[in-house]
Amino acid sequence: MSLNFGLFFPFRNPPEWGMPWGEFYESQMRLAEIAEDLGYDEIWLSEHHFCDDGWSPSLFPIAGALGQRTKTIRIGTFVLLLPLGKHPIQVVEDATTVDILCNGRFDLGVGLGYRVPEYKGFGISRDDRAKRMDEALEIIHGAWNNNNYSFHGEHFTVENVNLSPKPVQQPHPPMWTAAMSKVAANRAARFNCHVAGTGGENLQQYFDDALAEQGKKSEDFNVGQLRLFYVAPTRDQAWDEAQYHAHYMMEAYDKWLKEAADVQWFQETMSVSSMPSPEELRHNKDLTFFEAPLVIGTPEDAIAEIERYQKSSRVTHLVMWMQLAGMEPKKAEACMRLFAKEVIPHFSKN
Repeated sequence: MSLNFGLFFPFRNPPEWGMPWGEFYESQMRLAEIAEDLGYDEIWLSEHHFCDDGWSPSLFPIAGALGQRTKTIRIGTFVLLLPLGKHPIQVVEDATTVDILCNGRFDLGVGLGYRVPEYKGFGISRDDRAKRMDEALEIIHGAWNNNNYSFHGEHFTVENVNLSPKPVQQPHPPMWTAAMSKVAANRAARFNCHVAGTGGENLQQYFDDALAEQGKKSEDFNVGQLRLFYVAPTRDQAWDEAQYHAHYMMEAYDKWLKEAADVQWFQETMSVSSMPSPEELRHNKDLTFFEAPLVIGTPEDAIAEIERYQKSSRVTHLVMWMQLAGMEPKKAEACMRLFAKEVIPHFSKN
């Protein structure tokens, strides 16, 4: 099975290691250009709001800029928080515009979101997010696939919509839906979306079961899995460089999930009773990030984990979080280069 190697770019710039915003955004754009030169398959963008580290709140401008600065690498959202803010028709038009700007290299991935401050900030009830998500997915598919399209729902209304211009990819860019539970996996299958998930092998089984129940073939759908990867020539160097940034990221998720007390399925895999210190992370073999082990070590460690992962899951797209929050761009670049040189060729030979 061929494996797509993508990189996760959340544009996080924590105050502790902060750079001027213009300089920081330019550094991330440059890393994306380097990723293309190194042969990575995709850049995945991620949305959050009101974060101290500025986690990218507006994905379409970033995607459009990347589309103009690159030529071959695909650009996707992993994921756009669909129930927040924009009307689904505006999402369709923005995604179409990005697909044109990058000449048919765009993937639209969407998700529910869960953070309490985001829903409060937008004045939207978290209780409504699933209904808003379902209606928005219905509208996006309908508007991309039909002329004179109309829809009347509880949250959105559309009357006689005809899209112009049309996307380069026909009938529309590939669509992905975030899934970290059986309910979300069923939604992805119902709306004929590929699944954008966390690292747990159980996710793809939920998705494949849902596809089978709906009479659909699993081989027609991709499974993207988000995993934290950081490689260096030695394990000690990798941990020395990554431990404080990995700890910062894990601590943030722990806080957010405890605030979102109703997200039980995610809390059980991401929230911990006691967070180890940064220095202790390397010695805690049972600690996971997004339901899977942290891959911090040598290229050989990465190869071994990916081989294990392929045997235990149906992952088609590896979405690798190498741009750790606050990581110095030169170190992230060194990791990208080493991985591209030592790890990717091992799997291209298979």
